[in-house]
Amino acid sequence: MRTLTNDTPKKIGESILLKGWVHARRDHGKLIFIDLRDRWGIVQVVFNPKNAKLLKEADRLRSEWVVAVEGVVKERPKGMENPELTTGSVEVEAQKLEVLGESKTPPFALYTNGYEVGEENRLKYRYLDLRRERLKKNLVLRDKVIAFIREYLHKKDFIEIETPILTKSTPEGARDYVVPSRLYPGKFYALPQSPQQYKQLLMVAGFERYFQIARCFRDEDTRGDRQPEFTQLDLEMSFTTEDEILDITESLSTALVEHVTPEKHISQKPFPRISYREAMEKYRTDKPDLRKNKDDSNELAFAFIVDFPAFEWREEEKRWDAVHHPFTAPKTTDPAMLKRDPAAQLAQQYDFVLNGYEIGGGSMRIHDSKMLEAVFEVMGHTKEEARQRFAHLFEAFEYGVPPHGGIAPGIDRLIMILAGEPNIREVIAFPKTGDARDLIMDSPSEIDKKQFDELHIQLKKKTHGK
Repeated sequence: MRTLTNDTPKKIGESILLKGWVHARRDHGKLIFIDLRDRWGIVQVVFNPKNAKLLKEADRLRSEWVVAVEGVVKERPKGMENPELTTGSVEVEAQKLEVLGESKTPPFALYTNGYEVGEENRLKYRYLDLRRERLKKNLVLRDKVIAFIREYLHKKDFIEIETPILTKSTPEGARDYVVPSRLYPGKFYALPQSPQQYKQLLMVAGFERYFQIARCFRDEDTRGDRQPEFTQLDLEMSFTTEDEILDITESLSTALVEHVTPEKHISQKPFPRISYREAMEKYRTDKPDLRKNKDDSNELAFAFIVDFPAFEWREEEKRWDAVHHPFTAPKTTDPAMLKRDPAAQLAQQYDFVLNGYEIGGGSMRIHDSKMLEAVFEVMGHTKEEARQRFAHLFEAFEYGVPPHGGIAPGIDRLIMILAGEPNIREVIAFPKTGDARDLIMDSPSEIDKKQFDELHIQLKKKTHGK
């Protein structure tokens, strides 16, 4: 039976079987040492000249070869311990060696933190890049964060429900990624920018407390803390208030930091709640960095920004648009007031910020058809257009809708900050480049004519010079 590297200190005097990668090799006179690495750590293996055949086999070993080693666990000689390793008090004296897989020389060093390597190279060989300790720690942290969120919310009587990935294109802000339908020529699915409408329908359905670790897709310009596809904690509650949603977000975040990253400290509790107007006047931003000491990498300054304007004027389009999304409830309950003076209206919207980043946003939702119609009218749509685009929602609103609201903190940005990384690509297993390409799969890529024909799509070619 295989022994994991981190269990070797408990096996002194025992014969064990290790499997993993050759992390490093060192020749010391007649002895050959390798550091054998698996997911759980690194342990030193020694090949000595008492077994000449085995020593000759070990002489072939190179970095990143995959091997199986049988041997006896022994305490390291006095003064030869390595306190930097959890296995630094022991070594394994090899008795058998099997090469399970050879490796070419990697295109870059894997024992460094990787920051010195060009990003295109790292992402092209991401499966190698992920072998480095820093990225392994980031993904382990990600797993712990998500596991804690699930456990915490289940204890609060939330239910986790998955919502569709293939859905309908609707105007929600960013551009949609669209997917052509083979069975319905000329029609398209869209990938969800968020589960917004489905989670509202779940409130109509009576689930009352829902959450999901949700994949979201937005066709927008990328930057260090944004990706074409990303992950958020999607959370929705019925019969709730803005204060209740912010309170549970704060208690979850506080408990998560204390449990998963206890080395971090939250600079202010309860989290400050700052109006949008105050934030813009005092900090010139709606995502202020409230840390007392910005050189302290372990300081976390959470805050909520509240009382956003309901609408903003789009000069290039000559129309009003929702600051958050059209399902956000305004503070007024009078649809006529909303249409009469859009500029003066505030929304029941809130953002969640941390160390100068927006890590989430949410709102109380409209649950009245007349108010939803009024919002779309302010945005330049007729009642008929709104009801056509969102027929499913208007129809559902005819069957008893509870007051409801929610929030959606971004998992990637939160983990980026907790891990002290410069961008979210460092905490995602297989991210896209800054210009939205997957260098491993070489996507986006062309598809063959047969697929176009099946989808009833004709590709329009650009003419020369246009």
